[in-house]
Amino acid sequence: MRYKITLSYDGAPFSGWQIQPNAPSVQACLQHCLSTLLREEIAVTGAGRTDAGVNGIRYCAHFDSHCAGLETADFVYKLNAILPRSVVVHEVAAAADDFHARFDASLRSYRYFIHRRKDPFADRFSWHCGFPLDVDAMNAAAALIPGRRDFSCFEKTGGSNKTSICTVREAVWTPYTPDHVRLMGYPAQEGDYLVFHIEADRFLRNMVRAVVGTLVDVGRGRHDISWMASLLESGTRSDAGESVPGHALFLDNVIY
Repeated sequence: MRYKITLSYDGAPFSGWQIQPNAPSVQACLQHCLSTLLREEIAVTGAGRTDAGVNGIRYCAHFDSHCAGLETADFVYKLNAILPRSVVVHEVAAAADDFHARFDASLRSYRYFIHRRKDPFADRFSWHCGFPLDVDAMNAAAALIPGRRDFSCFEKTGGSNKTSICTVREAVWTPYTPDHVRLMGYPAQEGDYLVFHIEADRFLRNMVRAVVGTLVDVGRGRHDISWMASLLESGTRSDAGESVPGHALFLDNVIY
């Protein structure tokens, strides 16, 4: 019987979602706990890769089991009891026999968090970017990204994808107020905290972190907006900006 499982995870302890030799992964952790609980060998297929340190919220996966009736609060409770603190399962639901967590997904979205002033309470899940930034320029460059095209200029070299074509639906920077500022009055100024949101039907390896690094270069004034247009037209990975750190990136939704 096939099941769809929805989970969230802190990516810091892991080398990424996918199983890696001699390195901890979310996939290996989940498979081990499911196999232990169900007393059978379980293979889990996820909605897609996340890189080392990258976090997942409402991440979806599927697995097959000989056991029926796993879609209960009791089973979820037992599974969470043996999973590490960095991983939580929200739901296990029965799925169609041909459901596929990766290939059936129609939309994925990511968010990347930046704080522009030193903040000890933001560092774990946000990147401290202390450079002066022109956010309007960053958004003007981001507005060029949506559409269906080859995004190989933002793809990590050596990838095994059959195609680098993706359809991006949205790419935008917005200010936000973290809880410690909103609830406890931590000293901050308007615009100190930014989040980048991007949605697409699929993403290439390292794509979001490369996009963010490129947009930050525009915001710093290292390149103008036309640079983004030329990258999207005919650029290579070496032409684009550097990848930003993974700890501030969240895969925050997968739509089927």
